[in-house]
Amino acid sequence: MSISSLSTAICRQARLSRDPRFDGRFFVGVLSTGIYCRPVCPAVSASEKNVQYFASAAAAAASGLRPCLRCRPESAPGSSAWRGTRTTLERAMCLIEQGALNGDTQQAVELLAQRLGISSRWLRKLFADALGTSPLQYAIYCRLLFAKQLLHETDMPVTQVALASGFNSIRRFNEVFQQRLQLTPSAIRHRPAVESAPANIALYLSYRPPYAWQSLRQFLQQRAVAGMEWFEQHDEQGYGRTLVVKQLQQQLRGWFFAVNEPEQHRFKVEVALVADDALSLLPMWLRQLRQVLDLDAEPAAINRGLSALLHLLPQLQLQPGLRLPGCGSVAEAGVRAILGQQVSLSQATQLLRQLLQQAGETLQINGRDCVFFPALTALTGAVCAALPMPQSRQQTLQRLADYLQTVTQPSTADQALLDDWQTLKGIGPWTVAYAAMRGLSAPDVLLSGDLVVKKQLLQLLPATAAADMKTTMQQIVATASPWGSYLTLTLWQQAAANNTTNNPNSDNRRSRI
Repeated sequence: MSISSLSTAICRQARLSRDPRFDGRFFVGVLSTGIYCRPVCPAVSASEKNVQYFASAAAAAASGLRPCLRCRPESAPGSSAWRGTRTTLERAMCLIEQGALNGDTQQAVELLAQRLGISSRWLRKLFADALGTSPLQYAIYCRLLFAKQLLHETDMPVTQVALASGFNSIRRFNEVFQQRLQLTPSAIRHRPAVESAPANIALYLSYRPPYAWQSLRQFLQQRAVAGMEWFEQHDEQGYGRTLVVKQLQQQLRGWFFAVNEPEQHRFKVEVALVADDALSLLPMWLRQLRQVLDLDAEPAAINRGLSALLHLLPQLQLQPGLRLPGCGSVAEAGVRAILGQQVSLSQATQLLRQLLQQAGETLQINGRDCVFFPALTALTGAVCAALPMPQSRQQTLQRLADYLQTVTQPSTADQALLDDWQTLKGIGPWTVAYAAMRGLSAPDVLLSGDLVVKKQLLQLLPATAAADMKTTMQQIVATASPWGSYLTLTLWQQAAANNTTNNPNSDNRRSRI
């Protein structure tokens, strides 16, 4: 399967120059050795006549190639179609990566197809056409590469690696490694395994440069709640927070601390998990971590898209590598939006602190005192009523918590679910859009109704364009798509910079926490 979004000439140039901007966007099959690599692989470049380019690592594996042990394709930034497109295939891949097909049965495929609202036959056709493989084979491939990453980077016992990556037995785990890699799990791990689970897990998560780390960290720091978030650990500057993911009756709680390593285009991440929780949810937990840091963004494409706005907004100040600051969940993003309605940033953050003090779960995990965002069942009427804010907003918060408890799979919330929020009294388009942007990292959310966005656009627009604001706004929305969320964040940051310069004590009314 060859790729269609990039020409062979571009792939060749990116491969020979080891351009990190293309890392994860395509993979290089070396037919003479039977392996496939990332375009940034440090090995000696193969002759072009022995090379074939693939749109995904799954397509390369389906062609009978094995992953390179030097560049480790499982460490590449997330590729495939841009996540904001929300296609059926992309949703299916997301669910499979989170363990939807860990049973390795046709019944599991049928259930996944029902969940997506399509037939199993159509689901198999989507995978065959796009990736050259079946849903079950893709699921095995995802588990294999995740297990390979854990074996390379952690000291987790092999049995726990098998469980965390979704294999139902050690025998099946060993069989897949032997069939796909011609190696045993112990051969991949070049150091003795520990007999018990290590205190913390150390992983490396890659991204495509550039990455505006200081901007993201500052945004998060201004809205942080002690215990749930922190910015220094072991004398290193970074970002840490608690996370919990749930699926059916299982949950996985833990914390991470991420330190940027810009020279390697990656984050060094320390992870600590609750020992008795479901380790099989680790892929879902790490996916949420990647979403919080927006590691799968394509900054070159985003910058190109927003640069097209400069003829409409010549004074727009673009920041290469801007990332969306994610939340721990869609529910958290919705609660933050409600608490921030018509109050300042400092007031909204204080309300969030009080909410966590009253209803948040506190645990000590590997020596760190942690606070987790409240479970929906903990957001009772008494808890909401105790918050010092108008009764109407207390009731809105309660209505949202009650509604989300009726959703059978809140962890797989998508835009359709968010749209249903607007049936609840007190929740309008702004709250829904904000929850999509920060809770789902939806890339195309231009908050045109946001007061700060409106004011900033009026300042940036020429007088002739500002006179017909409705038509101009339609042009801006169309031009910014599919990167409206990044334009929203750009306008917020530019407005904050201007306010700080003109009035150091200013605090915007719309808090956006």
